[in-house]
Amino acid sequence: MDTTSSLTIGLLGRIDVRAGRVPVRIGGRHAQALFGLLALHPRLRLRDTIAAELWPDADGPCAGALRQALWLVRSSFAATGLLADDWLEADQDGLGLRRDVRIELDTDRFERLALRGGDNDPERAVAIYAGDLLEGLGHECFAAERERLSDLYEDLLARVAESRLDRGDVAGARRAATELLARDPLREEAHAVLIAVYGRAGSRSQVVRQYRRLCSILRVELAVAPLPETDAAYRAAIARATVRSLDRVAELGYDRPAFAPVLVSSA
Repeated sequence: MDTTSSLTIGLLGRIDVRAGRVPVRIGGRHAQALFGLLALHPRLRLRDTIAAELWPDADGPCAGALRQALWLVRSSFAATGLLADDWLEADQDGLGLRRDVRIELDTDRFERLALRGGDNDPERAVAIYAGDLLEGLGHECFAAERERLSDLYEDLLARVAESRLDRGDVAGARRAATELLARDPLREEAHAVLIAVYGRAGSRSQVVRQYRRLCSILRVELAVAPLPETDAAYRAAIARATVRSLDRVAELGYDRPAFAPVLVSSA
């Protein structure tokens, strides 16, 4: 235990476990769910409580499923040459992680950075988020925490997209806004970032398409129009794209045509 007295556990995305410097591959979905639950609630708790959380819809007692999952966890440690009892605290009625083991969770690091508020903290937090909590495990006991962390991540993506745009990192802003919209197409601020990105690129057609897409989504899903600030961002993007187009025409040696930007109504 002198060189392996810490557990470093990744719960964002696929579960990843290191006992000290030694990677431990937890085999089996139920074993992964058990170890993930122990990581989130490491104190010694009743086995019946843990089993009921993992398998609330099981017909009859689920102590057998817990024993099987625990055996797989122990076997996973043994396969790396480690004693599971150096990390697990277990008796006839209870199960948890040992209190003398230092536990480092990526979820804790993510949340600390997300809530700390430093200039670069949102970027660092976004980089930690490798996927939703215990991705691929459908156990209901993770649903509330998974949704909470997912909501926090999406709020961070919105902040990061706007911050990157303000810094002139157009490609980075586009990546963050696109990822946010893939997760939640109703995030209007992400649409606004993409509208601004296309305006800076000088693509009026993409500006108009993105704005129309937003109007359609808001109309169908919420029966509302875009916010005034989004309309303002759209008008600014159209104007900027128009200037860029005229500048390119001038660079080619042609006379700048006289025309006004065409705006699309959200009605």
